[in-house]
Amino acid sequence: MKGYIHIYTGNGKGKTTAAFGLSLRAAGAGKKVFIAQFVKGKTYAEIEAVRKYLPAITLKQYGLGCFIVKNPTPQDVDAARTGLTEITQILEQGEYDLVVLDEANIALHYKLFSVEELIDAIKRKRPETELVITGRYAPTELIDLADLVTEMKEVKHYYKKGVVARKGIEY
Repeated sequence: MKGYIHIYTGNGKGKTTAAFGLSLRAAGAGKKVFIAQFVKGKTYAEIEAVRKYLPAITLKQYGLGCFIVKNPTPQDVDAARTGLTEITQILEQGEYDLVVLDEANIALHYKLFSVEELIDAIKRKRPETELVITGRYAPTELIDLADLVTEMKEVKHYYKKGVVARKGIEY
């Protein structure tokens, strides 16, 4: 079975949630899943659920605590580059049926690694491996390479009314 390349991007809520939903579906179908989270390094409710209930899903974070607010530190760059190296090997080996690169587009946006380096990793994936890349600001080069692109568009969000992120809903 051919593995396709998905991109979930845009300024709306739901990119990571969609990728985790697909991971859940794949695990339920007996597939092995690897989720790499770039930039993120905190424990979120979805990570707790994966670790507690879904041994078919391996999750690794390549971030240092929270999202980068201004400029990335050298440690942020090192963490992301380590992740990209490991992901390249994972894609080459083909051990996983589905690989999710959560917030890889944000890592690109902050220049933690280049679009060319990510595309090189993608080109090394086994043909049967399904690949999902999430995050705002998906570059044109990735959109052109992808088989499926979904843009989450914010139409209305209660955050603008002062609602803070809620455990189990936003994190």
